[in-house]
Amino acid sequence: MLKEERREGVGDSVMLRGLKVIAVAIRTEPRVFTASVLASALYGTMTVGSSWALGWATEHAVLPAFREGRVEGGAVAAAALFIVGVAVLKALGVMGRRILAGITQYRMQAHSRRDVTRQYLRLPLAWHHRHPTGRLLSIAHSDVEAAWAPLAPLPMALGVILMLVTAAVAIVVADPVLAVVGFLIFPAIALLNLDYQRRLSPLAMRAQQLRAEVSEVAHESFDGALVIKTLGLEEAETARFRERAAELRDANIAVGRIRGLFDPLLEALPTLGVLAVLLVGSIRLESGGLQAGELVQVAYLFTLLAFPIRALGWVLAELPRSVAGWSRMRDVLDATGSMEYGTARLAGRGPARVEIEHVSYGYEPGAPVLKDVCFRVEPGRTVAIVGPTGSGKSTLTQLLVRLIDPDGGAIRIDGIDLRELAKGELSAAAALVPQQAFLFDDTVRGNITLGLPIPDDEVWAALRLAQADEFVAALPGGLDTRVRERGATLSGGQRQRIALARALVRRPRLLILDDATSSVDPQVEQRILHGLREGTPDSTVIVVAYRMATIALADEVVYLEQGKVVAQGTHEELLAGCPGYRDLVTAYAREEAERAAFGRGTDLESTGEEAMA
Repeated sequence: MLKEERREGVGDSVMLRGLKVIAVAIRTEPRVFTASVLASALYGTMTVGSSWALGWATEHAVLPAFREGRVEGGAVAAAALFIVGVAVLKALGVMGRRILAGITQYRMQAHSRRDVTRQYLRLPLAWHHRHPTGRLLSIAHSDVEAAWAPLAPLPMALGVILMLVTAAVAIVVADPVLAVVGFLIFPAIALLNLDYQRRLSPLAMRAQQLRAEVSEVAHESFDGALVIKTLGLEEAETARFRERAAELRDANIAVGRIRGLFDPLLEALPTLGVLAVLLVGSIRLESGGLQAGELVQVAYLFTLLAFPIRALGWVLAELPRSVAGWSRMRDVLDATGSMEYGTARLAGRGPARVEIEHVSYGYEPGAPVLKDVCFRVEPGRTVAIVGPTGSGKSTLTQLLVRLIDPDGGAIRIDGIDLRELAKGELSAAAALVPQQAFLFDDTVRGNITLGLPIPDDEVWAALRLAQADEFVAALPGGLDTRVRERGATLSGGQRQRIALARALVRRPRLLILDDATSSVDPQVEQRILHGLREGTPDSTVIVVAYRMATIALADEVVYLEQGKVVAQGTHEELLAGCPGYRDLVTAYAREEAERAAFGRGTDLESTGEEAMA
């Protein structure tokens, strides 16, 4: 829907671009929008009709009462019914206009948020790496709201244009001379509006940009709360946020100043027109060229002109923010780099065969993280990926589950290139457990099943394999215990084991562990890995590992350095024949021995588990 709209030309004025954005909404919700405009037109017509009612009541009820010294009941009743009927229709127009305008605006916001969210999910992880999360959240919230902000006052503005035309015709019919006098204000209003837009547009667009920047800083602060607290950087982070917030405040104040200057002027001009009409009208009334009822009607109609002008001003004031929000939203909807899927299916059962052929990948052009990586994993085997920091191990795990696509080469499962698989095939066959385990603000059961209809006995079986059944059983509600946002009530090792159980309960044919037991003490880790070898015969396991005891359990080791496969073989073979591998794993072993000697390596999470128990 919205994705099909073309980006506005760079040379277009803000007003023209804003009108194009509004046109998108009209094409998307034509019925509701048309109904809201008709309701507004009813309101505008009845507002003018109230002047006719007042003029008729003045001529047929008020003035006869002064002349004759008595009031006729029929005339008063007719005047009252006329005025009340017009007021009822006017109220219905107000209700219909506001309700339907709100429906149009909120529907367009919903359409846009769904489109933006679908695009976020469709775009590959490589695209997300290049865009801050705070900015993406700001686009889905603040920019979407700004893009459709003009829809709230728009039906009223369009409806009161009819009111403006109707009032102008009624003024001309009542007295052409007074019409000429009053209409002299319109050129002045047009010039004032043009100057208003010229001054307001850059300020409003800057304010919208700063809203996104404030959101980015806030989101980054929330995500980095642990670092900020532990390093005592609260004041520095507060100052960083204060600086952006102050810029946004100043930008909003600048917008407010412009509005504060021009809004009174826009309202004052029609008032000056009314004064001119009353002055000339009183002269014509004395000369007999005008009836008192006609003067009342014309004067009242000119007082109504201020409202249509204000309504148009509200729409024009929202257009710069709308254009800024729309432009940022289109940047997302027009983004390229989506993952294309094929039609191939994985027909095999049991452990998967994995082939990595000449794979290269870089997050930035000219800076490859992986270079011509080649190795093969036979079905049912356990392979450890080992390498120093920055050698590309985590990048390789993301490629294996196709979070990103390689720049060169191919990755195959059961002989099929991952890019040829139908959507959902790989996620049904492979599971990745990352080092940073993410848990939702949900129950333990909800975090493991993620909405799938998985029986509790299978959930408990997965928890036993992950060595998590004991601490989960000790929680106050067992599987029904809520773990709060990001699993805040659990220790790091407990979160990792819940994440491992989440993967195991799906019985993947390919299980990838990216240092997924780093927060678990060595004894528990050994039980987990032994359990995986015994309890997952239908899985091929690829594990990013550091501890020598973990690596020794693998059937084969692939050693990476600077994005290349340097050596491949058993743990013993690499210890004997690869100096870099030997230095790395023995260094980890020495570190663990030293920690154990100082009494810090025995149980890294005992305190957390005891507290939860």
